[in-house]
Amino acid sequence: MTDPASRTILLLDIERYSDRDDVEQAYLRRMLYDVTDRALEAAGIDETLRLRADRGDSVMELIDASASVTALLRSLLTQVPAQLRTINRMASSSAQIRLRGVVATGWVAVDELDGWVGSDLNHACRLLDAQVLRDALQERPDDFALCVSDVLYAGIVRHDHTGIPKAEFHPVTVNSKNGPLKAWLHGPVPGGAAGEDHGDTGAGEASGGSGDLPTPRVPAQGGPAPDRGAPAPGPVFDGPVTIGGGTVSGDQNNVTGNRIGGDFTIGGRRGEGS
Repeated sequence: MTDPASRTILLLDIERYSDRDDVEQAYLRRMLYDVTDRALEAAGIDETLRLRADRGDSVMELIDASASVTALLRSLLTQVPAQLRTINRMASSSAQIRLRGVVATGWVAVDELDGWVGSDLNHACRLLDAQVLRDALQERPDDFALCVSDVLYAGIVRHDHTGIPKAEFHPVTVNSKNGPLKAWLHGPVPGGAAGEDHGDTGAGEASGGSGDLPTPRVPAQGGPAPDRGAPAPGPVFDGPVTIGGGTVSGDQNNVTGNRIGGDFTIGGRRGEGS
């Protein structure tokens, strides 16, 4: 097996491929290869910088780390949709081709059987198979839905390069058997799919999802309690005082230790203090 090498990972998959007959599948595969080759050529990525694996209804490309990822993303966001529109204008309903795509980065090794090995590749494949990406393609009129890994978003997309508008990418979380995977979906998030807020929450605030109400600020913990001072002394009464219609006479001490003198009326009965 080769040593793991840093690669850009491109995955493209045909929607509803298994619903077609053999003749239609063969046609769709040719279109998939053609779209992929044209997109990579437009990005300036020739065959010397690529390794390809055929997965029937999908294609996997390992791209040399020296190739421009920004050029690849621009091509995927412009060339691929344009090609698909041109193809589908001339194709019958049974030969329409719509694609899901994933772009990620990571370390991948190639074994002696030309198999590709790497957890980053596994994560990219799970993003390609994610329900949120399937739903996004199904709900939108466009023929292409693209998702990028969190690492690629942080390194490229969030910097808002020309032709790669970061405002069009939205955070999503994909559940997998190895735990949740953070990713970024280009275009609207489908209904029912909760995105995760990757923005800074600010000091003293707890993080919340993008659909949450504003999160209350968390008070500082662990410091000494503020000094509120001693309680203010209660009043001292001299002379008769009426409370609730009754009178109490004599000197009394209230529950806080304040001296109360004189007569009081409480509850309609008169009493005398000692």
